[in-house]
Order: sequence, then C-alpha cells, then structure tokens
Amino acid sequence: MKDVEKTNIERGNSGKRMRRRRRNMNIYIAVVLAIALVAFMTMSYTFLFNIQNMVVIVLSGEDSDSKEESDRKGNEVAEASGIKIGDNLLRINTEKSAESILEKVLFVEKAEVNRSFPSTLEIKVDYCVPSFNVEYNGGVLVVSKLGKILERNNFITDGLPTISGIKPVTVEEGQQLYAEEEHKNTALTELMASVSGDSGISGINISDEFSIVINYSNGTIFKMGNWNDAEYKLTLADTVMRDGSINGKKGYLTMVGSNQCTFRTSNDPAGLAGSEQQFPTDSEGNTIVPEIKEEVNPEQEAIFSEFNSRANENNTIESGDNTYDYTGNEYNYDYDYSDDGFNWANDGW
Repeated sequence: MKDVEKTNIERGNSGKRMRRRRRNMNIYIAVVLAIALVAFMTMSYTFLFNIQNMVVIVLSGEDSDSKEESDRKGNEVAEASGIKIGDNLLRINTEKSAESILEKVLFVEKAEVNRSFPSTLEIKVDYCVPSFNVEYNGGVLVVSKLGKILERNNFITDGLPTISGIKPVTVEEGQQLYAEEEHKNTALTELMASVSGDSGISGINISDEFSIVINYSNGTIFKMGNWNDAEYKLTLADTVMRDGSINGKKGYLTMVGSNQCTFRTSNDPAGLAGSEQQFPTDSEGNTIVPEIKEEVNPEQEAIFSEFNSRANENNTIESGDNTYDYTGNEYNYDYDYSDDGFNWANDGW
C-alpha cells in the first residue's frame, strides 16, 4: 500500500484572506454590539427604568404641619409634577416638571426634580413661609421670603413686616411680586432677602428707594438711605439697638455715609464728630457730606421724649469723660455720648 504524502501548499493570498477575516470579524462584533445597544436602549425607554417610587422631600417650611397635612401637600406636589408611577425615567423632562410644580402649587417656593436610578423619582421642595405684608391701593398681599404672592387680604397679618411704597404689577396669588416702578425691584429684592424672621422690623417704606425708612416694633425709626449693603446696614442698626448704652431708649437711627450710624431722639440733622475725613471733598478741599433727608415729626419726637425720660431713670452709663469704647462679639464701634444722642463710627469695616 502506497503511503499518502501530505503537502502544505502556501498560497500567495493567504495574508489577504486573514486580514479580510479579521475585518469581517470586527464588523460582526460591531453589529452585535450595535444590536445589543439598541436592545438595551429600547428596554431602557420602555420598561427597564420605569418609575416605581415617587418621593417628595421637603427641605424647609413644614415644621407646624400635621402628618395628614404633610401627606396632602406631598400628594399635591407629586400630582402637579405631571409625572406618574409607571412613567419612564429617561422620557421625563425634569425641568418642565419643576416649573409645573411652581406654577400649580401655591405653597411651593422652590422645586427640584431628580432621577434616582433604577426606578425612583425624587422631588425636593421648599415650602413657602408667609414673610411680609405688602400694602397696595386695593388691599394687602401676603408674600413669601422670595416674593411669591400667597394671599390677598384687606387686613394686615400680625407678626409680619409690612412693606409700603410700591405698586405691584399683579396681585394674583401664586405670581411673583414685582413693582410697576422697575427701578424699585432691586431694592425690594435686597430688602426682602436681608430681613430675618426675628429682626423686630414692623415696617419698610420704599416710597423713595434712595431714602428707605425702617420701623421697628420697639419704636425705633431707622433711616437707612438706599438699598446698597442692606444686610450690613440692618445688622449695624440691630447691634446699636442692642447696646446697653441706649438702655431701651427710642429714637431715630440714621445712616451717615456708608458705614456709620447715629442715634438721636430728635430728627434734626446730625453729623459724626471726627468723621469728616471719611467723606469726599470738592476741588477747594471742602467736605461733601451726603444729604440726609429729614421729615420732622414733632408728635413722634414727643413720644420719644416722654418714653426716654422714664428710661433715663435706669440709665447705666457711669463715666465722667462722656467717651466710651464698646467691643461686641463680632463688631467694634467707638461712640460719643452727649445730651443730643449717640454717634457710632465703625472701626473695622
């Protein structure tokens, strides 16, 4: 029997064939991956990431609500979002959903809608807290800290500062408070953001936004000038009123310049001794002191005088040179005491 001999034949195109096979294999892998990706995307947009849980997270504003009230509000927020159980997480528009909540739910101040894969929708909200009365020609609005109109009344809500001196563009509940005089909106926004819940402020008059008048529930009247640095000015006024040297007195606080404050029982113009160098000068070197608008109110000053005459009996200032230094926990002030009043000059700001 003849042995079979095997011979390997080398073909010149074998290299090309191998490259063609590798190329075809790459195409095959790419097609398989594309089909897998399409299948995954199809499942993702149909049933893979469908919503099974909706969670409403309240970040602030519901401390006094009962469990039933909290549940009712949460359900209202979820319904207003326009999203339902079973909707696909990838198909929803979170920004439009948040806008819908703000438009439809009166008591929501801020809203944020987030996906939490694989099957949960989170809605984070800040509930409105009634923060201000706003007087207008036809009544009184109750607005939130950020200016959302919550109520329209014909009476003042006790415990809330009352803003006067503006004409609202709209008085519809759920809308944002804007003044017809556009130039007043910045002042309005700055003041509302700067007033804290325990400020003791009872009234804010911005009839002239460059000469804003703040009334405190303790009887003090603060003429803060314009709205610039509103938070700083209100902090300064609060610190002055808490100082023991005033000892419960009532009177006028007036900003002089950008960082100084004077307290007097009379509304007569007052300057600050030794502070002239802080004001600009004209070409001849004369000091230019900012104009302070004064509205003399003899009735008010008589009330201050009567109250302060009783307060003087408990005055705790004991010194012969009438010059005192006061250092608070955060702020330092120097001031002079005289029969006319107290003058504060800021040391460090």
